[in-house]
Amino acid sequence: MKNASFISALIYTGISVILAGTFFVITLLGNYSWLTRIGGAFWIFLLSMIILMPVVMPMVKKKLQKP
Repeated sequence: MKNASFISALIYTGISVILAGTFFVITLLGNYSWLTRIGGAFWIFLLSMIILMPVVMPMVKKKLQKP
């Protein structure tokens, strides 16, 4: 089970980083301040982690328990 937790953490952290990076790149096209870009990217990262953590963990555990 310890392995499942580590794999889950890698998955939901990776997805959160990708989403935050995407937000940051998209805001480069607009006329936003750096504080807005960085703050928004951090907020997207934080919310993504909160949402994905309880969703990804059971899915990974279920996949690893299959024979």
